[in-house]
Order: sequence, then structure tokens, then C-alpha cells
Amino acid sequence: MDRDWAEPLDLDAVSAHAGYSRYHFIRAFKAVYGETPGQYLSRRRIERAEEMLRSANLSVTEICVLVGFTSLGTFSARFKKQTGLSPRDYRTQHVRRGAALIPGCYAMLWAGAFPEMNDRNSEEAR
Repeated sequence: MDRDWAEPLDLDAVSAHAGYSRYHFIRAFKAVYGETPGQYLSRRRIERAEEMLRSANLSVTEICVLVGFTSLGTFSARFKKQTGLSPRDYRTQHVRRGAALIPGCYAMLWAGAFPEMNDRNSEEAR
């Protein structure tokens, strides 16, 4: 889950990989980490979003999608619950005046938002 945090969570595949049934995996995960796999993944995605809001010149919607949320409303609500601020207010509070943000196109390229570019580059490398 830490490696593929932006991908949709397939809990059946993750639990099967761990050698547990879905429900036993959820119970065991919660006993060890203190939260369900879904809560853990959501927290990790919000942490990635915090970093992007501080450093990249991307819209909140673009960041929402890049970190793996499919709903802007869910993203904003979970972000505010975890940080105490809306994504917009978080950016305003944490970005220093005069600090240059990474251009959005570079941030999206780094995050893999352009899969056709990655495919083309890997073909050219062969």
C-alpha cells in the first residue's frame, strides 16, 4: 500500500497476498496499526497531498486525483479532518510568500499522470 498509494485499493488482492481472508486481514491490520487498511491508505494519501500543496503549482482537483482520490468532496473532507484546514487554506498557510512552486506540468509528469509519455520513453530506451 505504501508503494502503490495512488492506485485504487484492492483489499481482496492485498489480503490474499498476505495470506489472509479479507476480514481477518482487516482485523489483524487494525490490531497492528490502530486503523483499518482504508484509513491507513487515506492518511498516507493526505500526507502526499500536503507535500504537493506546499511544493507544486497544481490545483486542488489535480492533487486530489494524483494522490488517488476519485471524489473532490471526499478528499476535501478527509483532508480537513486530518489537518484541521481545507486544502486551499492549508496551501495559503504553508506556502511562503515569494517561494517558487514546482510548475504543475513537471509535478504531474513526475507523479506519472501522463502514462503515454512513460510508455513512449520506455520504448525509446529499448
